[in-house]
Amino acid sequence: MKITTFLATLEKLGVQSSFSRPRVSNDNPYSESLFKTMKYCPKYPFDGFPSLKDARQWVQKFVDWYNFKHLHSVINFTTPHQRHNGLDEKIVENRKKVYEEAKARNPSRWSNNIRDWSLPEVVALNPIGEEEINLVAKEHRQKHA
Repeated sequence: MKITTFLATLEKLGVQSSFSRPRVSNDNPYSESLFKTMKYCPKYPFDGFPSLKDARQWVQKFVDWYNFKHLHSVINFTTPHQRHNGLDEKIVENRKKVYEEAKARNPSRWSNNIRDWSLPEVVALNPIGEEEINLVAKEHRQKHA
């Protein structure tokens, strides 16, 4: 397939092609982050899988662990399942209460305030600045005018 034909096909399908530099994850930060988590998982099969069926089973177990058991630091040590279903608010509210009670019982153990248990409104691996957002919006308006 010729590159011009390929690029035209991508554009027709509404897919923006990548022109990023090697080892720069701006195009796919979420998949890169997920793969890193997967690779450093204690049960990661460095020797490969005996079959495609085994690979699929392992990935299924990993995805279940990632979404329902793995505590993500950026969302204050809750799981994606808890975050997406609104369960995280009650969890961090309870943690804050526990920390405040612990500090009240033994204030000498605390040099500063308790940990910030507020939840982020937006989660982004490579957040873009307002200038870039405006540029993308402008390009979008021009393309669809």
